[in-house]
Amino acid sequence: MSSSKQPVVWLPLIIAVSVVLGVFVGTRFASNKFIADHDRKLNMILNLIADDYVDTMKISDLVELTIPELLSNLDPHTTYLNADALREANEDIEGVFSGIGISFIVNSDTIHVVEVIPEGPAEKAGIMAGDRIVTINDSVFTGPNIKDTDVRSNLRGARESIVKLGIKRGHAKKLKSFNVTRGDIPVKSVDVAYMMDKSTGYIKVNKFSRTTYDEFLMGLINLKSEGAKNYIVDLRGNGGGIMEMAILMANEFLPSDQLIVYTKSRDKRNDSEVWSDGNGSFQESELVVLIDEFSASASEIFAGAIQDNDRGLIIGCRSFGKGLVQRQFTLPDSSAVRMTIARYYTPSGRSIQKDYTKKNAAYDNELINRFDSGELYTADSMKIDKSKVYQTLSGRTVYGGGGIVPDIFVPRDTVGFTSYYAAVANAGLINKFAYNLADRNREQYMKLSDYKQFLRVLPNNDALLYDFVTFAAQNGVPARWYYINQSRNLILTQIKALMARDLYGNDAFYPIYNRNDKDIETALKAINKHKTAFPILPEDE
Repeated sequence: MSSSKQPVVWLPLIIAVSVVLGVFVGTRFASNKFIADHDRKLNMILNLIADDYVDTMKISDLVELTIPELLSNLDPHTTYLNADALREANEDIEGVFSGIGISFIVNSDTIHVVEVIPEGPAEKAGIMAGDRIVTINDSVFTGPNIKDTDVRSNLRGARESIVKLGIKRGHAKKLKSFNVTRGDIPVKSVDVAYMMDKSTGYIKVNKFSRTTYDEFLMGLINLKSEGAKNYIVDLRGNGGGIMEMAILMANEFLPSDQLIVYTKSRDKRNDSEVWSDGNGSFQESELVVLIDEFSASASEIFAGAIQDNDRGLIIGCRSFGKGLVQRQFTLPDSSAVRMTIARYYTPSGRSIQKDYTKKNAAYDNELINRFDSGELYTADSMKIDKSKVYQTLSGRTVYGGGGIVPDIFVPRDTVGFTSYYAAVANAGLINKFAYNLADRNREQYMKLSDYKQFLRVLPNNDALLYDFVTFAAQNGVPARWYYINQSRNLILTQIKALMARDLYGNDAFYPIYNRNDKDIETALKAINKHKTAFPILPEDE
């Protein structure tokens, strides 16, 4: 596989830097008279503000406020990241950060440890799933004002530094104290890979980071060893990331010499084409890709390559529609501009970037308009630009102009979404009930071998639902049994899935949660021609 190199495009960067950092930019950037003139003009304005404005202004703060406004006039995906935001974004992309190695939620004003990364700092120190963090470095971290961002910033820190945690475990009255030495923590981009039936493996990818291809390939290999011949790749909610990871993933499924993606830019030196090399290990496997309105960028590259080469089925609803390529330019103060330097195109020639000529407000509201127009509920309401017609490798018609249109449209499932469900879900009561129930019986449940055994020992569905409705009524949502019965399966599935994740992690969560998923049901029927989409789980035996 090969990809042409993309030299740095200096002119757009010079314009941006000269505008927003004109106070600091020297005359070495002023070879172009147009840029030099505007640099001096902006310098003069900033100096006038510094010297003569009625109130004292901190120019550096003013510049920070001005940069996003400037870049918003280019396109919706050219963005500015200050040093702190850049550090967090890079951690996400690089797939590693320094911390203690836990997943947590804030429930009932308390930090609950949901999962402990195996062999990570927290596990080595003795932290367990189900523990509640009450103090961090002797400061109390409970109450209604706790924010996830504050918890993360206090738990993360320099490698080899120590954070002291006060832990409440089970029904113990006294806090346990743990000193945890921070270390490098991998950020997983593959949530889960498991067998849905005897021949179909499911793998969910939540982002495209530096480690995504390695995680993805390992997931496929493990599934193949368990008997998988068909694969469902779930990219729903995946907003993208590093394009190269999507290319490597697509290459695993494509025969040699098939175009995966190409880019075009103002500077032809940035144009590139990427073709498959024929070394993929899953070229004969049947494939379905799940997308939704939040699948963007690298997700669309993968889906577009599979669709245009007629390699698999795309199922779900129209994807986001981001076909712009950004390059990161780091600025002197460790902030950065992520600037659009090219457009990418699917193998058939489609640019799937949706229209952004009406500026960012309309662009941001486009997804809301899909809900309002009914696009997510009926195929006839889907926005398709039929003037932009393209052909797949075998001659099937596909369309450009804004996102990947699925081969099989699956309407948004509204079964169970009653006013009662909305009330308990918005109040967080399903989550609270699930975590409280898991916590009360943690010692018993943790002795079980896996989530299948867990499902067998749960109270029967009627008893579990009654207990939840009683809990909800005690927390301000009165029982309305007409609507409760309509939402019955949805509520019970979520309670069981959330309990399983709290006890056993994502490997237990998704096999339960996905049981009511219409996209997956459609995928399984398409692959295996099942009359019954889901295998029987223990509670139904």
